[in-house]
Amino acid sequence: MASRKVFVAGATGAIGQALVPMLVEAGYAVYGSTRQAARAPLLEALGATPVVLDVFDAHALDEAFARIVPDSVIHQLTDLPAGLNPTLMREAVGRNTRVRDEGTRNLVAAAVAVKAARLVAQSIAWAYRAGPMPFDETAPLDVDTQGDRHVTINGVVSLERQVLAAPLVGTVLRYGQLYGPGTGAEQATGVSPVHVVDAARAACLALKRSEGGIYNIAEDNPAVSTGKAKRELGWHPSKDARAGHPAPTNLA
Repeated sequence: MASRKVFVAGATGAIGQALVPMLVEAGYAVYGSTRQAARAPLLEALGATPVVLDVFDAHALDEAFARIVPDSVIHQLTDLPAGLNPTLMREAVGRNTRVRDEGTRNLVAAAVAVKAARLVAQSIAWAYRAGPMPFDETAPLDVDTQGDRHVTINGVVSLERQVLAAPLVGTVLRYGQLYGPGTGAEQATGVSPVHVVDAARAACLALKRSEGGIYNIAEDNPAVSTGKAKRELGWHPSKDARAGHPAPTNLA
């Protein structure tokens, strides 16, 4: 099988570290970004070609994309403290929103410039406005909220609009509350949890099967519906992932 080039933004994050080996196993040539040169050996060990850059440096990002010419882009960037440390979260909210707004803008522009075919981006499944549950992907987001939640949802809205409006196949994955290796939560937490391996597997499946749009990605729960992801992507939460054994991605 001919190798296909995928640029994974945020490849050393919790989802990124689970995702890169899946993509490599499926036959993709993976280019993984990190802001820290010291993390390049980790990416090499996972099977990716490291790309050291800051997503806010649009010129550097454009140069990297012009050199690599990726067929697809997966946006898993966040800027959150390790373990979601509550004492650091207030400051992190603004930084994370900047990633979703400005960082997404730069990624979309770079992808469009090299005529990438697909973009898969990380969003969240706990941004819905209060109403009848379970929420499906057509339910309105809580844009009229206040405080830190307002800042967060503004970033989510910006990311999703940019991805879905781009002239490529844009897919948004609204992840539930992550748990598992690298997330700071070893057990399921929140009303709509999802294991980090299952989250990564959803990105793999979206890369191959999505025709664009929004998908809730979470374990079965009363808060959000994941029927669309099951029907269209063939994604299901895996008992193997929750037991620490990754499920096959069936992407080859």
